Amino acid sequence: MFNMFRKNKVFSIRSPFEGEIRDITTVSDQAFSNKLLGDGVAVKPKNNIAVAPCDGKITQIFPTNHAFGITTEEGLEILVHIGIDTVDLKGEGFKRLVEVGSKVKKGTGIIEVNLAYIKNSGKDTITPIVITNMDKVESLDKNFNNGEEILKIKIKK
Repeated sequence: MFNMFRKNKVFSIRSPFEGEIRDITTVSDQAFSNKLLGDGVAVKPKNNIAVAPCDGKITQIFPTNHAFGITTEEGLEILVHIGIDTVDLKGEGFKRLVEVGSKVKKGTGIIEVNLAYIKNSGKDTITPIVITNMDKVESLDKNFNNGEEILKIKIKK
């Protein structure tokens, strides 16, 4: 009954890397650019530590350490996929800094990345950041100004 008085929560996500923020539709992998996994943005990394884009629980780290999932207290599921076709590297160039199940704060280091190795292996370092459960999202505002806050999400009531 009291849910009708509850306001939609606005939630922000930071970039997991310093770097140039791009629209998800510009990513060369069609699963991301066509938003098949969800909506979001991508970042061209300049530093080598992928950090938690928000407070939450690490719910998945791929065995090859090239991608991780984090779930917020509000139930948003965020996928950070470091590079394109980097699964082919079989974990080379990636070092896990936390384990699945870890509760993390925004900015906590999750994966250490050897960007030079990825580039020298012929892989693109562009990193999609995707909300995978868009059914929980009322609106999504994207910030391409390379600021701290890259996504502002209004969560459905």
